[in-house]
Amino acid sequence: MAMCLDTHCHLDASEFDLDREAVIERAVATGVAGVLIPAVQARDFNTVKQLAHHAASKLPATCYTLGIHPLYTPQAQKQDIATLKQAIEMSLDDPRFVGIGEIGLDYFVPELDGEVQAYFFEEQLALAEQFNLPVILHVRRSQDAIVKALRSKKISGGIAHAFNGSFQQAENFMKLNFVMGFGGAMTHPRALQIRRLAKELPADSIVLETDAPDIPPVWLSGEVVSRNEPGELPQISSELAQLRDALVSQTQHICTQNTLRVMPRWRDLVNSIYQSN
Repeated sequence: MAMCLDTHCHLDASEFDLDREAVIERAVATGVAGVLIPAVQARDFNTVKQLAHHAASKLPATCYTLGIHPLYTPQAQKQDIATLKQAIEMSLDDPRFVGIGEIGLDYFVPELDGEVQAYFFEEQLALAEQFNLPVILHVRRSQDAIVKALRSKKISGGIAHAFNGSFQQAENFMKLNFVMGFGGAMTHPRALQIRRLAKELPADSIVLETDAPDIPPVWLSGEVVSRNEPGELPQISSELAQLRDALVSQTQHICTQNTLRVMPRWRDLVNSIYQSN
């Protein structure tokens, strides 16, 4: 299946408020078929859902996930877990709803309360287990703790977004049916560890992402860092192909297959689009 899927794009971010339609148009023009829009806090649940349906008119394979990001746990309330559960139940009949995310642990930001993060992460993993949904993981300096939490549940799999761990840590995620997301960071020559991972990990363990508007690729990074956007994904895929000494079309195909394997509801959505056409 020859298409380019952005597995992590915060298209709802305020950075896109002034030209969101143009951003979508540029993504279409570069060959992106769809993006996954992850929620980061309870008040965004309806927003990402509505935006995914809106963007789908031009990016037909667009989908969304629902979750509470670790960076947003300081302002989250325990009641948000009940809100999330209700939103999941209301979205199960929506083919564009594909999982739980963005959730996880962030041990990079010292101000974050580890216990609070852990509470929201564990509660959201429990919902993923209950509803048999894959998860989109935030794994910044927290790979081992997240793997430990995953092993305590029966999680169907998912994506470890913006992966920057060791090969052994990547293997631990792979054993749990997770793939690793690679995007703009991989294009920077000084990102030696990420580039080694992108080059040497098994082909069936890698997917493409932008994390737009964040983590811009090297060609957008100068004295003034430019905003990232999903239209950069095909060039990012070209960088990945070059690292792996592979054809761009082959790399995009493999990454798409990996994405749809670990995200079954997204696979069903894509299949329905192609069958209808």
